[in-house]
Amino acid sequence: MAKRSQKVSSYAAKDIQVLEGLEAVRRRPGMYVGGTDIKALHHLVYEVVDNSIDEALAGACSRIDIVIHPNNSVTVEDDGRGIPVDIHPEMKKPALEIVMTVLHSGAKFGGDGYKVSGGLHGVGVSAVNALSEWCEVEVKRKGEIHFQRYERGAPMNPVKVIGKVAKSQTGNKTTFMYDKDIFKGNFEYRFESLVQRFREMAFVTRGVTINLLDERSDREMSFYFEGGITSFVRYLNRNRGVLHPICYVDREIEGTGIEVALQYTDTFAESVYAFVNTINTTDGGTHLTGLRAAITRTINDYARKNGLLKDSDPNFTGDDTREGLTAIVSIKHRDPQFESQTKVKLMNAEVQTQVQQVLGEAFGVFLEEDPRAAKAIAQKCLTSARARDAARKARDLVIRKSALESLTLPGKLADCSERDPNKCELYIVEGDSAGGSAKQGRDRHFQAILPLRGKILNTERARLDKILSNNEVKALISALGTSIGETFDLSGLRYGRVIIMTDADVDGSHIRTLLLTFFFRYMSDLIEEGHLFIAQPPLYRISHKKKVSYAYTESDLERILKEFKSGAKRASLQRYKGLGEMNPQQLWETTMDPSIRTLLQVTIEDAAAADRTFNMLMGSAVPPRRRFIQTHAREVRNLDI
Repeated sequence: MAKRSQKVSSYAAKDIQVLEGLEAVRRRPGMYVGGTDIKALHHLVYEVVDNSIDEALAGACSRIDIVIHPNNSVTVEDDGRGIPVDIHPEMKKPALEIVMTVLHSGAKFGGDGYKVSGGLHGVGVSAVNALSEWCEVEVKRKGEIHFQRYERGAPMNPVKVIGKVAKSQTGNKTTFMYDKDIFKGNFEYRFESLVQRFREMAFVTRGVTINLLDERSDREMSFYFEGGITSFVRYLNRNRGVLHPICYVDREIEGTGIEVALQYTDTFAESVYAFVNTINTTDGGTHLTGLRAAITRTINDYARKNGLLKDSDPNFTGDDTREGLTAIVSIKHRDPQFESQTKVKLMNAEVQTQVQQVLGEAFGVFLEEDPRAAKAIAQKCLTSARARDAARKARDLVIRKSALESLTLPGKLADCSERDPNKCELYIVEGDSAGGSAKQGRDRHFQAILPLRGKILNTERARLDKILSNNEVKALISALGTSIGETFDLSGLRYGRVIIMTDADVDGSHIRTLLLTFFFRYMSDLIEEGHLFIAQPPLYRISHKKKVSYAYTESDLERILKEFKSGAKRASLQRYKGLGEMNPQQLWETTMDPSIRTLLQVTIEDAAAADRTFNMLMGSAVPPRRRFIQTHAREVRNLDI
């Protein structure tokens, strides 16, 4: 963690190193921001904010302000040192113009500008500029405000002075409008997505204030966490029963800053998040591998040494030691190597050893100094190991293989004839009556139907061994073909689209939530790879004489009723509470026909937020759920008609 009192290193035009130009960004945006979808659009904001965070890591910035304007342009302003504006000795241009228009230029490639940086590739702000319809930058530096405007990456004017400020005032202000020729679609920034990202940034960048203002809705959030990642763990566990105080370590080894906070809870899921230079590496990497290895080895060593594991007992596995674990590992590295520009996985091999060494020592001391915590953790692991053994046996019963290694399919599954998984769909349907309509209404060539009887187990409150004793879960696992737990393998998936289709009432919503909980906790790869969907059956059938229309939302209903020239009074209105109320043809026309239907794809934009939400809605703690219900009670429509 950079200290505010440290000497701020050199940051001038000579520190800006140039590697290559900007040409490829607009042609291949996926290489630089991950695509041209809504996720990539948000990545533009993150790239600009990352530069401000780098200033905070260098001890030169304490405040970052982000504003979403009504026209969907975005302003990011900080009180850092400001991008240098003097002439670069080799390029003979102002350093600001080089940083904004030349790919791989910046003070992060060997100059003394930064010790560590999230935007290590140096493509961030120049890529954002290239993918923007227009971009304007103001730099406060040496008592002057310098300005330059760009359109689709090209400078529209020389860097010029547009005002004076006190010499003590420094910083950058970048405003950009994404290019609709590249990000095609009716895209808008999601306040909630930005909130989650900036909350994480504030947690792992101790002492910096991040403000987000959405002028479209007058919503505003501000984040400042003096406690850093310890506060993050406390935040994640606020609705969970904890087994011990937080174990925390902050050390530097061989130039790598390593910070870890961990705490065990009485839940069954693992909540572990890894950061490199404040970037959330969602696919983990060597730092996460080091964390897990250190925890497993340290607990096994302690349990053996103190007789908590007998000589005849096998060692705890990684799965045993991660049940109920909440942990954050945050490293600061001068030269991190990532799998791609979107920085989702750390590749530096040496980091695994460094994290393992630092955490192993600190966690070992923690267990020795707090025997009560150590015993609680070991007991948790022991219970987990026994349950996992029972789950393994139960899973073997669920997933039986014949001599040809083909899965045994559940009897109630109405399978399809197509054998290419990419062309197949599985509808998970609530109840036998809806299942009957779906089986008759489907296209048997590529659509399979699996009816579920009643509600599946709440998997948030149960271990895998108990989950696998549930008949409905057994049928679901067998039908999907991926197995579960340690042997989960997405390559065995028999259906490219897995579609949850439940009634539009309270019970249907509950069943859908139970299924989503199961998929999030035990088959999250299914969601991450884009295989899970939610069907959208209509809420109403409106008929007048021989004309029939379907309304999928309340606004749909109002619009359709107005279209009936005879008026709403003479139109016949039917509210669908259940899928079974539709005949097979109606179900096909409204919900299952690929040329007409609407499917909602299930995504996980922020794993930490999803983790907290499922824990709050489906976990054992009642007060947080009661607060949620009280807060949102007035938003409910059609509770159960």
